[in-house]
Amino acid sequence: MGQKLVGILLNAAMHGGVPRLKTGQESLANYEEAAAAYGLTPCFLKLSDIDTQSGFSSVYMKTNSQGYRRHIIPTPEVIHNRAIYDQRSSGVERLLRQGIHVYNTCNRYGKDQIHGLLEQNRELQAVLPVTSAGISGLKEMMGSYTDLILKPCRGSVGNGVMRLTRSGGERWIWSYSLTGSKRSIRTPVNPGALPRALRARLSSVPYLVQERIPLAEINGRPFDLRVTVQRGWGGAWQVTGMFAKLAAPGGFVSNIARGGEALKASSALEKAFSGEEAARIRMSVLSLSLSIARELEQSLPGLADIGLDIGVTKHGHLFFIECNGRDQRYGFRKAGLSGVWKDSYRQPMGYARYLHEAAIRINSY
Repeated sequence: MGQKLVGILLNAAMHGGVPRLKTGQESLANYEEAAAAYGLTPCFLKLSDIDTQSGFSSVYMKTNSQGYRRHIIPTPEVIHNRAIYDQRSSGVERLLRQGIHVYNTCNRYGKDQIHGLLEQNRELQAVLPVTSAGISGLKEMMGSYTDLILKPCRGSVGNGVMRLTRSGGERWIWSYSLTGSKRSIRTPVNPGALPRALRARLSSVPYLVQERIPLAEINGRPFDLRVTVQRGWGGAWQVTGMFAKLAAPGGFVSNIARGGEALKASSALEKAFSGEEAARIRMSVLSLSLSIARELEQSLPGLADIGLDIGVTKHGHLFFIECNGRDQRYGFRKAGLSGVWKDSYRQPMGYARYLHEAAIRINSY
């Protein structure tokens, strides 16, 4: 075909929507524009359409007159993974063994795994919330803290996150949302006899129990910062941008999918802090985010495109909240940062071009 191809690996459901331009929050137009800027042609594929024996794959590619159509092509040498696969995915492993560059090889890591990796770095220990796990960990933490966040290790977009708050004496309040609902339910809890439903949740899947960070607020609504950190042309980590996630009124999670609101980070920080302090915090967040990415890459092969949630307390202290291996970039668009939204697609395509050029240099020796 003559083009330099970059594969965009999608989950089956999203991949099926490509010819109808129904890919949820993934922008096909942004991929096309970003890839073209680096002399690349994007092709969209799913794992089951990659034949590692023949070296060919069935992909969707855009034609000028007919939109996206199926093509059978040699499997792209460079693939950006935007699908959810386990670290031990046999399909991805087969591609890697064949010398295919799959970056963001895995993009679903357990919160406990990420916390454990960062905890090994002494300098980063200061930005990690005190953390325990399971029912025994919950009881221990309830003896030391008055406000706790409970997170499923494998949860995403705020699903399954709960809060336990001491409201006076031995009385606690358990706050949570029903599946598919953005409304928070509050239930009194006796720490000596935890509700069966709470125990069932903690027993069904691994949970982290963390001290709740007293986040800075805007009109009584807490917010944190989503920082997109990516490798681009040249291969080095860089911060593409950040935006603030403001919790819904009365809510305790800031996820946009749970009713949170996306704001420009500078605007949110300047509403919560003085101008000078807001600038200092922003620069500190940039530095911390790069340090986290560089630490994680030591243990997570293929890491190239992540979204970090960074909390800021009312006193301006920073805390790491979590790492998102498949960053949902649409928050930039919702925050009115359309240029940064497009940049969040452009950087990974720059990295794809960098991998192409690196392969050429290696093969030329």
